[in-house]
Amino acid sequence: MRRPALAFTLVLLLSAPALALVGGAPEIPDARTQPEVMLVGSGGNFCTGTVIARDLVLTAAHCINPGDHYKLVEMGPDRQPVFLDVAQVARHPQFNLKTMLAHRATADVALLKLAAPLSRRPAPLLPSRARVAPGEKFVVHGYGVTIRGEGNSAGRLREATLTATGQPGNLQLRLVDPKTGGTREGLGACTGDSGSPVYQETPSGLAIYGVMSWSTGANNEAGCGGLTGVTPLELYRGWIEEQAKRMGSAVGP
Repeated sequence: MRRPALAFTLVLLLSAPALALVGGAPEIPDARTQPEVMLVGSGGNFCTGTVIARDLVLTAAHCINPGDHYKLVEMGPDRQPVFLDVAQVARHPQFNLKTMLAHRATADVALLKLAAPLSRRPAPLLPSRARVAPGEKFVVHGYGVTIRGEGNSAGRLREATLTATGQPGNLQLRLVDPKTGGTREGLGACTGDSGSPVYQETPSGLAIYGVMSWSTGANNEAGCGGLTGVTPLELYRGWIEEQAKRMGSAVGP
């Protein structure tokens, strides 16, 4: 059975040693300069998000549980956690958890308004583009586990390049490790990578195409390292921009 790239307890996160995408993805040096951040909830969940304005973070809607409280976690040079306050959260009103758990398309996007702005450079949203073709490359960054079921393998920002498979559309995108094609374990999203940015290269650098929603093991079995399911932002960009304004933020130039 497929599963979302969901959360695990904060205790496991904070005990993580020097080891986030499964399959041996390389670590990104000095993650504190990157737009990707870790999110933790009062219910014990853990996800990845992306700074899209100095005080605004984009993540997956299934990372936000109604009634829970959230904080950003930054690791200092000594690997001790620093917790940053979140003032408001909003998830897309059309998001349906049951639909997402069945790996059908839904509005799996959410925003978190920070109590204080960050010094990190925000990541831009990708401009409108033609439909994705099978084999196109995408760059993914995430803080999740590198080994399924081992929470102490999380907490380091890692990068992988994956390719589109199947019949890509603006409702859902499925990515695989180009070296394995999803037929055996390879690079892919896993626990804690939910909400991670899915980038494409532009002339001015990386821009966000979508967010990670779910994962499978090889050959669509349970686990990680097979398919990585992505919610494209094309249909939800209007909501993101309007909600950002309601929260007192501005997205993009």
